[in-house]
Amino acid sequence: MSGGALARVAVDDEGKDAVTAESFRAAVLAAGLLVPGEVDGVYGRSARYEAVADAVERWSFALGDDEGAEPLRFPPVLARAAFERTGYLASFPHLMGSVHSFDGDDAAHAALTEAAESGRAWATGLAPTELMLCSSACHALYPTCTGTLPPEGRRFRVTSWCFRHEPSTELTRMQAFRMTEHVYVGDPEGADASRRRWLERGFEALLALGLPARPEAANDPFFGRTGRFLARTQRDEELKVEIVVPVHDDRPPVAVASSNLHRDHFGVTFAITSADGEPAHSTCFGFGVDRLVLALLRHHGLDAADWPTAVRDRLWP
Repeated sequence: MSGGALARVAVDDEGKDAVTAESFRAAVLAAGLLVPGEVDGVYGRSARYEAVADAVERWSFALGDDEGAEPLRFPPVLARAAFERTGYLASFPHLMGSVHSFDGDDAAHAALTEAAESGRAWATGLAPTELMLCSSACHALYPTCTGTLPPEGRRFRVTSWCFRHEPSTELTRMQAFRMTEHVYVGDPEGADASRRRWLERGFEALLALGLPARPEAANDPFFGRTGRFLARTQRDEELKVEIVVPVHDDRPPVAVASSNLHRDHFGVTFAITSADGEPAHSTCFGFGVDRLVLALLRHHGLDAADWPTAVRDRLWP
């Protein structure tokens, strides 16, 4: 399917040519925007794709220019000790990734290479390092906030590459992807206000990009039987709200942005206190950069040069 045909389907609600997950992937790959790797969900990115991704990242970052937020960019790895304290291990063991390396002697090295050369499992010869792969852009932030916050709390704009072990051929299920997050850490009232403000601001910004977005209560993919209870609680109390956009005609809409209200979880975990001495509350509003790129390609066509002027002016002011 050509970029022009995809663009026509995107704006034709009654079009006969449905854009399925399979046909959309085929079109994006045929256009050379992404290059598939040997593992599902891992892609090389062309210069054309990266030009859009960079613009989306700058756009999502700049939405917080008026808040005086501290801009931070973290690497795609996180200290294992900090990762263990986030609670991710208990809630999402199926999504996490650990960095391992070799620390043995000559005999262990010989056994390692012999196993690899003979086609046997060799990764068992590696040992965990002090690093984990970053699962959410804001996780590296909270250890830096330990201590007492100013009365107005602190605001941050954070961006990072992230990893989640979700191998899939759907382009919207990448294992390695970029995130931008707007984070508030402070008192409960400030967290609630920040969350409401960013849900409204993020929703309006996505509509301005010509995307048929809508907010909906959601839950994270918690693991196991206990996870099902946590998911119900999270949804019932609306601690997580996603802004979703349809990308495939044969799949549910995908979350291109989400808001999480953490309450005092990170405040207690990382000894962050608000000015009144109580554990700090936090909230984050995140944009999935790659999912946003894919949503734009789906709804405006595969050639960004042909996108509506109003959309281009926002991404390339």
